[in-house]
Amino acid sequence: MASGKQTPRQKMINLMYLVFIAMMALNMSKEVLSAFGMMNESLTEANQAATERNSSFMTGLTEKAAEQPEKYKELATKAKKVQEASSELNNYIATLKEDALKTVDNPTDYETMDKSGFFDEKFYQSKVTKEGQEFVGKIEAYRNELATVLGDDYESILKDVNRKFSTAKVTDREGVKKDWIHYNFVGYPLVASITKLTQMQADIKTIENQILAAMLSGQLKDEVSMTNYTTLMETSKSAYFGSDTFDGQIVLGRKDATTKPNKVELKLDGRDLTEGKDFEIKDGRVALTTNAGSVGEHTIEGKLIFNQDGEPIEVPVKQTYTVIPKPNAAVISADKMNVVYRGVNNPMTISIPGVPSVSANAPGLSSAGGAGKYVMNVTGIKSREVKINVSGKLPNGETVSDSKNFRIKEIPRPVGTVRGEDGNGGPVRMQRNGLEISTISAKIPDFDFDLKLAVSGFKMQVAGQPIVEVHGQKLNGAAKRALQNAKRGDVVQIFDIRAKIAGNSSYRLPSVSPVIVQLTN
Repeated sequence: MASGKQTPRQKMINLMYLVFIAMMALNMSKEVLSAFGMMNESLTEANQAATERNSSFMTGLTEKAAEQPEKYKELATKAKKVQEASSELNNYIATLKEDALKTVDNPTDYETMDKSGFFDEKFYQSKVTKEGQEFVGKIEAYRNELATVLGDDYESILKDVNRKFSTAKVTDREGVKKDWIHYNFVGYPLVASITKLTQMQADIKTIENQILAAMLSGQLKDEVSMTNYTTLMETSKSAYFGSDTFDGQIVLGRKDATTKPNKVELKLDGRDLTEGKDFEIKDGRVALTTNAGSVGEHTIEGKLIFNQDGEPIEVPVKQTYTVIPKPNAAVISADKMNVVYRGVNNPMTISIPGVPSVSANAPGLSSAGGAGKYVMNVTGIKSREVKINVSGKLPNGETVSDSKNFRIKEIPRPVGTVRGEDGNGGPVRMQRNGLEISTISAKIPDFDFDLKLAVSGFKMQVAGQPIVEVHGQKLNGAAKRALQNAKRGDVVQIFDIRAKIAGNSSYRLPSVSPVIVQLTN
């Protein structure tokens, strides 16, 4: 186009062509500048929305840390460090942008922001300036702080941080290595550099949101992890018997040492339970330490209160348990020894294991006033056997019953005694005058009841002499005279001893065995 000899007209055409090309280039450059400006506006709006989201997230997390510090305090501390590091770099970049915009008359006229002088002079003058080094240092400090907070728990996010905020040297298309700040900010129109800084702010907001979301997601994942679950047994009643159908259900229950109620309100059978005395909160559990109470069914009811999003959430509690008598003695019985005796009050203890109170009935059976204590008197029963029927109510209202037969036996035969001696195995040896003043009594050896027997009379015979009838317990005159005629070594028989149970004269005792006395003088 410029070679050879040209006419004035051709020269004019060429000149107009060059002007046309220059005008096209100028228009395209202004359009690009406007496009950068519009991109910057869009990024700025997005950054404002991201800031609000992250702030709301932190507000909610702070509230949760106050409500449940064991669960969220550590998480909130890490999130705060991320927020502080992000805010510091974001605010520094905002200051750079403000200083740059002060060099133009109208910050919204992007077509005039085509010069690169501001950042060229600020960041690089044949080498990286002090202010350029400060900018790079801020980015590296941010990257290192996030690496410390993230550790090995968020590897993918950390890779993203290192990629987006790398300040390593960059190789351009011609293979020349350049400082990061020179490659990214030297020689670019002002509006392009400002847009790039806004994009860095967007990256900061995005990374902050990713970290906060990942932290909360990890916390929630830990909470629902199957390692935090245990098995619980749900039953329709608190006690079962061998004949019942067991209807228990195994369910999953979450255990979490960090989940603690903010307030506990519990009652045991209507009585308020006190923390520290009746229960304590540990490892996410409300551990009861109160006395189990008396035998029978007991109810624990109330509520556990948790603070959630600033509002109290109540979890109702209603559980029952049964207290059974503590075994303190072995149950040992001789199968052939279920026996009651006529003529005495036979003490009896009657109960059904696991039943707080029972009722019993049988001929001659009456309550002795204590729990399960009875007395049975079968003196007036003519049969040889008596049945005791027992019934009681279980905590669920079901009635249980049982019965047992007892043989009725007579009181064993008493033996006569002189001076308390019965002469078992041979005659009682004693002096004449000792016998004269002795009391004739009767007793029942090796009997389970300590019966007092009253003697009303007896017969006495000295060898070779007539029988003497005596009324009362001591020898009368006739008996003493008979003794006077006895010799040393003579045997004196005391027999036909008449005795009755003291306080129960209606019962006829078996005949009393005689007692033999041998005189020693």
